[in-house]
Amino acid sequence: MNNSSSFEKTISEIIKERTSVRTYNQNDIDEEKIVKIEAFINNLKGPFYEKVRFRIINSQEPSKGEKIGTYGIIKGANIFIAVAYENGEMALEEVGYEMEKLILYITSLGLGTCWIGGTFNKSEFSKAMDLKSNEILPIVTPIGKSEEKKRFIERAMKLFAKSKKRKEWCELFFLRDFSMPLTPVINLGYFKEVLENVRLAPSALNKQPWRIVKDSNKFHFYINSSKIKNGELTFDIHRIDMGIAMCHFDLTCREIGLEGRFIKDNPEIENIPRNTEYVITWVLGSNYDI
Repeated sequence: MNNSSSFEKTISEIIKERTSVRTYNQNDIDEEKIVKIEAFINNLKGPFYEKVRFRIINSQEPSKGEKIGTYGIIKGANIFIAVAYENGEMALEEVGYEMEKLILYITSLGLGTCWIGGTFNKSEFSKAMDLKSNEILPIVTPIGKSEEKKRFIERAMKLFAKSKKRKEWCELFFLRDFSMPLTPVINLGYFKEVLENVRLAPSALNKQPWRIVKDSNKFHFYINSSKIKNGELTFDIHRIDMGIAMCHFDLTCREIGLEGRFIKDNPEIENIPRNTEYVITWVLGSNYDI
């Protein structure tokens, strides 16, 4: 089953609708929607075949507006989704890809979510998930109906995190090497929509660590590794952000009908910016010419 076809709106519409919701209406979610989410999880796959698993968890612990994770305050939620992974070369990117794909699907059902990163290995979530000794639980998201009247603290957190602000194209996307920034006015065909959806992707503290270099029919993904200084985290959360960006790129391509795949390449690109490292390449199928 290709569960990207299960989305009830276009990927671009869903990406624009998705927002972080921290205050929830405590009314129960329709059982039909829970069944749909469970079915989606059962068929959820990413591009790297790493060992990642999800579980829907009922929890009353943070319903009064308590802090969970490293920087998340949630109120009114009683249903969460947690994700765990085993160590692997692309495991964190796989987590980001699969969780964002799931979050976009949940958004298409009219429900709210919120990426919450942290170290959950000794939390109620890890117990409910029956976390194994070789697994790490880095992300949870509440799911539910958004409370229309937002709390002051939620509005303040969005303002602090600049959650609606995004970097310009010239900071994120480049042509052939890092000396030539891409702009939306360049004729990119369908890839203009693809890259714009990547630009709109969420990331921890809105850092947007991804950089993409277009080289003919290849798009090289790089990570800017100016890491969040947080001693509580035992993993590089920016690698999860990279998976989110890859998800937006890949799902948009699939919906448009651009067939491609992620590969490990050896880009011959010089003068790579400081703190920037190559991660992966998406290559367009041989039947296309761009």
